[in-house]
Amino acid sequence: MRAHRVAVLGFDGMAPFELGVAAEVFALPRPELDVEWWYSFTLCGERPGRLRALGGFSLELSHGLRALARADTIILPGTADVHGDPSADVLAALRGAHARGARLVSICSGAFVLAATGLLDGLPVATHWRYASLLQSRFPRVCVDQNVLYLDSGQILTSAGTAAGIDLCLHIVRRDHGAEIANRVARRMVVAPHRAGGQAQFIEQPVTHATADDPIGRVISYALSHIDTQLSIDALAHVAHLSPRQFSRRFKAATATSPARWLTERRIDASLPLLERDTSAIETIAEAVGFSAASYRKHFRAIVGISPLAYRREFQTR
Repeated sequence: MRAHRVAVLGFDGMAPFELGVAAEVFALPRPELDVEWWYSFTLCGERPGRLRALGGFSLELSHGLRALARADTIILPGTADVHGDPSADVLAALRGAHARGARLVSICSGAFVLAATGLLDGLPVATHWRYASLLQSRFPRVCVDQNVLYLDSGQILTSAGTAAGIDLCLHIVRRDHGAEIANRVARRMVVAPHRAGGQAQFIEQPVTHATADDPIGRVISYALSHIDTQLSIDALAHVAHLSPRQFSRRFKAATATSPARWLTERRIDASLPLLERDTSAIETIAEAVGFSAASYRKHFRAIVGISPLAYRREFQTR
């Protein structure tokens, strides 16, 4: 079978990291995977020629918008102008690609380009939390979700900022080739095949400055080394040498979340490698990270979005 054609649409002033993510996942040959087909990769622009990239260097493009007419997947990295609209030619090319069934993918502020086509109207859409309000105000028919790392609406997929593009590109590989292949690509990239949680953990919040005797840092270190034990707020406050009320207030100031929420998320994080590599019963894994089986299933679904068993089926390395 022929390669699946991936085209990245470059913009003047684009961020090279997002282009690099797409190139790392889809342009790098991977004969060791021994799959029936892989991806071909093209960087194009509105017209062939030189494109300025963020950081003071430029890229030489050999392909214009005609490349979009041949692509199976089109990736839109972040645009440098979130207040302006793409040209009529770019919008027409994207609408035409969508009409013939091409998959459209945006990373970070690339969602503004997709939104300008009207193709996102009525769809749930991810973008960088910094741009979520602006995207919603400029395109009120779009349903912006600033809490997720990425969203898959079938033919159209969108992601939050920068590193969330890695999550989305790996998700595409997982969708195309299955969890085992996606896990192997992630391992070669030295990244997690799946990250729990959403953007809320990355939104700017006032953070206290850590010191050598920082009580919150001490509690975090203690909690991570005792993840399999029952840890109450009173017990953690005792480690911090603070009252429970003082501890909860200072912990939230430092981490932008409550101690209970933070601990629950860390327990779920600790369980993911066990689900991927261990064949133990779900009850055993729950106990290993300090949950009862029922509580584990409840919190896992709330944070990851699927059940532990469904996660194991999708991501377990065979």
